[in-house]
Amino acid sequence: MAALPPRPTRADAWITLVLLFLSLGSTLVVGLVDPAPVYNDPWPWGYALIVAACLPVLWRTAWPCATGLLSVAASTSYYPLGFPDGLVMLCTAVMLYTLVRRGYRKFGWALGISQFLVVNAYEIALVGSFRPEAVGLVAWVVVLLCAGEVVRWRHEYLRADREREAESTRTREEELLRRASEERVRLARDVHDTVAHNISLINVQAGTALYLMETEPQRAAEALATIKQTSKDTLTELRGMLGVLRAVDEAAPRSPVPGLDRVEELAEGTRGAGVDVAVEVGGVPGHLPVSTDSAAYRTVQEALTNVVRHSGASSARVGIEHGASFLVVEVTDDGAGTLGPPVPGNGITGMRERAALVGGTVDAGPLRGGGFRVRARFPLDGAGAAPRHGTGSGAPAAASPDTDETRPR
Repeated sequence: MAALPPRPTRADAWITLVLLFLSLGSTLVVGLVDPAPVYNDPWPWGYALIVAACLPVLWRTAWPCATGLLSVAASTSYYPLGFPDGLVMLCTAVMLYTLVRRGYRKFGWALGISQFLVVNAYEIALVGSFRPEAVGLVAWVVVLLCAGEVVRWRHEYLRADREREAESTRTREEELLRRASEERVRLARDVHDTVAHNISLINVQAGTALYLMETEPQRAAEALATIKQTSKDTLTELRGMLGVLRAVDEAAPRSPVPGLDRVEELAEGTRGAGVDVAVEVGGVPGHLPVSTDSAAYRTVQEALTNVVRHSGASSARVGIEHGASFLVVEVTDDGAGTLGPPVPGNGITGMRERAALVGGTVDAGPLRGGGFRVRARFPLDGAGAAPRHGTGSGAPAAASPDTDETRPR
């Protein structure tokens, strides 16, 4: 069964009705007003050609090339046959414009020029002369085709502009989503670091309080007071982080990001857990990028957490060295160290991820003679990531043969 032609659009139907009315009406009016003997009677073949030129316009959207060829051929055949000069040529104008406007540029130009050549070649062959009006006709054809080109170009320009705007909007949305995802990952690390550090202190102090409850109630009371303050600080910091997660429409967090200026607070909390912590700062402190400052602070926090939880150390040292192009943070303790490489846990993994985000590196491993060291190096002023190496004292991060336990990190 043959497929039915597509349904004409409303615009094509209206254009076809207007062309039929103008073409048939103009031919009828010319025949009544100026019944010159040079005109042939348009009935029936003249009107048949008018209908043949107008009806294909119904499908100019669905089949522009086929309907253009039929309409232009019918309207071009009308005039050389001597019928009254009506407005049948409007069908040609509509189809040539449609072809060029919809992108069929070569076909439209070829059809328009071919129509001009065919009409004038027929007249030259028939009467042996060239009508001056033909020059005006070709001028109108060129103007018509150029108008189609201009409209097509403007349409393509506007479409490309809309695509660029849509792509820009999509890129901005993706960038916002990426930044939001990175911020949530950063907050997740902050939550881990805060909870791990402070809960470790609370755990140690609670054990101390239970142990000294009967024999030394004064020290037990001090341990409970430390637990109270540490838990309060933990709740405050967690409340601030959760507030940032809820405030999705805010441009920035309302609380400052912790940095190296708060390292002494970390040391004081670790001292309350029974570990003597010394903080040493070398070099001239300068302005640090917020991301680098925060990563260094979290590295110290996580390293001190591991000292309290795993090392069994009695003392620890926090060294901060401010260089011209690098910031070096080092935390060492006199604990039992590890046997072989440290077991990679969330702590060391989180420190390395934070350092990698700002182009830095983290080395963690046991020291010869006992103890454990965490050393982080962060580039400043656009310097690249430093290669991984040992401490400034030259002690390599190798497993100590004297250690007899493995400490997870």
